[in-house]
Amino acid sequence: MKIKWTNLILWVVGTELVGVLSVLISGGDFSGFYQQLNQPPLAPPGWLFPVVWSILYALMGISAYLILNSGDKRRRTALMLYGAQLLANSLWTPMFFGLRSLEGATAVVIAMLILITAMILSFYHISKAAAYLNIPYLLWTGFAAYLTIGLLVLQ
Repeated sequence: MKIKWTNLILWVVGTELVGVLSVLISGGDFSGFYQQLNQPPLAPPGWLFPVVWSILYALMGISAYLILNSGDKRRRTALMLYGAQLLANSLWTPMFFGLRSLEGATAVVIAMLILITAMILSFYHISKAAAYLNIPYLLWTGFAAYLTIGLLVLQ
């Protein structure tokens, strides 16, 4: 498959922008709010989150590009799952930091895990590479679920 660089860049930048918009919408005091919470074991420093999420959004964009350009008839359903998980993802930050709702953020992160798993399975049948690119995302979201639930329990 020949890479269409403009399209690939648009998918990556578009996915990154979802993360940026989520942060802007939340308008929260990220560092201060996160630091004042009782942290569960293994909680990383706040600066790590934007670094990891930037990488994960790029991998998501690349994977969606691979699915779109696969020519597979199942790509529409796969990309709908991609959109659904990305929408759920975009709700977590405003829920957690904007509304400061640990309960709401927990519900969102659980929905994310379900949708990401469904997306990866759908991607796998079309492009194994696209599916594998999302394994770090699933693992990090699992860790985020642990942290969110841990924060909820410890407050």
